[in-house]
Amino acid sequence: MKRMLLALSIAGALAPSLCKAQVMIDMTRITCADYLAMPLDETLNYAAWMSGYYSQKTGKTTVDFDAFATNVDNVKSWCASNPKETVMAGVQRAVDKAK
Repeated sequence: MKRMLLALSIAGALAPSLCKAQVMIDMTRITCADYLAMPLDETLNYAAWMSGYYSQKTGKTTVDFDAFATNVDNVKSWCASNPKETVMAGVQRAVDKAK
């Protein structure tokens, strides 16, 4: 029993060192060109994150899926004509205009 407890203790101590490090991404540095080059699933995840971020910033507490789809289309359209701009800058301009 003591050996099993010792083995579990050692395994538990080593387990965190065996985990892979998390990847950190600076969302403010993603350009429109990067955004448009993302695979579809990453594009949707990024758009959902941006939507949640700006909803929190503006105090919006509801989810409107139609508005979300429209916003994603608008951002993609804007990014197509401004590939060197950051997505965050474009969305910030849109939020400022809406105020």
